[in-house]
Amino acid sequence: MHLLRSSIPRPTHPVVRPSSLPVVRPPGHPVVRPPRLRVVRASSRPVVRASSLHIPRSSPRRLPPAFTLLEIMVVVIILGVLAATIIPQFIGTTDDAKISAARAHIAELESALERLSLTLERYPTTDEGLRLLVTPPATDAAKWRGPYVKQVRNDPWGEPYQYRCPGIHHAQSFDLWSRGADRADGGEGKNADLGNW
Repeated sequence: MHLLRSSIPRPTHPVVRPSSLPVVRPPGHPVVRPPRLRVVRASSRPVVRASSLHIPRSSPRRLPPAFTLLEIMVVVIILGVLAATIIPQFIGTTDDAKISAARAHIAELESALERLSLTLERYPTTDEGLRLLVTPPATDAAKWRGPYVKQVRNDPWGEPYQYRCPGIHHAQSFDLWSRGADRADGGEGKNADLGNW
């Protein structure tokens, strides 16, 4: 056998292996290369089982403490005492402010009537009233130099100021007054009339 193998002539031309052969592809087609395989290594992290996890349970919410009936009654009594003490003071302050405003308005109107009498040489009649301060008269329009006030306002209680000429308290001029909180002539306290006398 040894002699037979040695007697077989070996080829003298180079051996062509498949890997050394050129790749022949038709024109217009790209070379298709086999995809590369990635070696995925096993993770070295320890496996955590669900049975080994400790999940804390949520504790039930506690409701805030409610007020008792006795506590509510105490708060209502305190509020009632404060209201009975403070509210009358504000009411009195409001009445005083309205009385002061009415007196200031009467003084303003009285001054305007005096200026009007200097130009017209007379006071408005009772029928003409206070509107003569902003509207010229029908007879003496040439002498009128108004308006003597921007507007004739009502008193702080929403009623028009009263005017009378000749007056009872001022027979030579006029009476000008507000009927007060009761909106009627006469009265006492906050209901008393406020006039230029």
